[in-house]
Amino acid sequence: MLLNDDRLFPADPVTRGIARRLFARVRDLPIISPHGHTDPRWYAQNEPFPDPATLFVKPDHYIFRMLYSQGIGLEELGIPRKDGAPVETDPRRIWRLFASRWHLFRGTPTRLWFEHAASTIFGVNERLNAENADRIYDRIAAKLEEPELRPRALFERFRIKAISTTEGALDDLKWHDMIRDSGWGGRVVTAYRPDGVVDPEFEGFAENLEQLGALTGEDIGTWAGYLSAHRKRRAYFKARGATSSDHGHPTARTANLSDAEAEKLYARILKGKVSAKDAELFRGQMLTEMAKMSLDDGLVLQIHPGSWRNHNPALFAAFGRDMGADIPTGTSYVEALKPLLDALGNERNLTVIAFTLDETAYSRELAPLAGHYPALRLGPGWWFLDAPEAMLRFRELTTETAGFYNTVGFNDDTRAYLSIPARHDLARRVDCAYLAKLVAEHRLDEDEAADVAHDLAYRLAKEAYKL
Repeated sequence: MLLNDDRLFPADPVTRGIARRLFARVRDLPIISPHGHTDPRWYAQNEPFPDPATLFVKPDHYIFRMLYSQGIGLEELGIPRKDGAPVETDPRRIWRLFASRWHLFRGTPTRLWFEHAASTIFGVNERLNAENADRIYDRIAAKLEEPELRPRALFERFRIKAISTTEGALDDLKWHDMIRDSGWGGRVVTAYRPDGVVDPEFEGFAENLEQLGALTGEDIGTWAGYLSAHRKRRAYFKARGATSSDHGHPTARTANLSDAEAEKLYARILKGKVSAKDAELFRGQMLTEMAKMSLDDGLVLQIHPGSWRNHNPALFAAFGRDMGADIPTGTSYVEALKPLLDALGNERNLTVIAFTLDETAYSRELAPLAGHYPALRLGPGWWFLDAPEAMLRFRELTTETAGFYNTVGFNDDTRAYLSIPARHDLARRVDCAYLAKLVAEHRLDEDEAADVAHDLAYRLAKEAYKL
């Protein structure tokens, strides 16, 4: 397992040479990680990571969903059950199970990310398998005891300029307060994720609303009080570094009801037993309300639609949310975003970043929309679309209509801390490969391609997310 320095570059020698030169300009740029799910506790407490299985296997949905698809129970991987029933607690046994199934990841981005981390951080340059599992486990475990492998030291080693975590609207953000009060210079910010208090179909929604009211002192029994509560929570998050909000709705639908209509809808929501139609309308209205709030407080609005979350009800019942059973769905944008864009799409001081899990929407809907409305930007390929081929397709399908500068560079969107530099390395290589092709075809001069490569790797994300 030796990392070839030409990985992901074109096979054609001329184009590959151009890609090499472009990549040399960007490979060591600082990392802007504007959207992700790493644990702020890591940076606050700065404690050693406990073991290789807890570091690589347990937090990584890409890993445990693949293993689950091959008949390995999440209990065997040490994932806690909701009912407290026993699960595997020996990290070495979990690691051996992972190693014995490493062949399942052939051709996947997971293999690229893992091998990048194994080689560059732990000096492991042999392919993982059942025979060497214990030896590699011991090497990684020994390295994890070194001060250089603690979260803050890795932050600096990875050249992370800024990283955003993602917290629910009810989070007290105590770990962010601890980071700020520690005097450490690393920039770790939060992002406002209000799904639990804007989605009537979210489990515990009624209780969440009560807690929202208690936290803010607002009367959430009224539409005006409910909106005021969100404004207060957004301000609380912004005071702790937030530059964005994040919304993981099932669809991209938006709405722009009159105040009277919105009040009536909210009253129906409060009564419980909400119809699917009203739930969808309410989520859509709240996207527009959040965009209006963004005009006031400056938070960037991220829309992450198109996932049928918790598709496996048995897994959800046993383990809860976010257990690798989220599945992409077809998603409409031209019609769905129109109410929001009618109201706010021409605002130059608003940034709405739209993502998709539906590649068919890139050239047909999203790129034309982002290539027209000043408020709209196009998020990069993410989650299921962060493989090299999909990232290349993203550039091919969007550049002709939206160009490069109506996109926002790259974000890694990960819980797996050690995969962050690997993911950015992969994205930079794919972009340089795409740009090299444009240069080889005489559609772009190499000095222009070098500027674009820099912008895609660093500047666009930094500016779009105000980092």
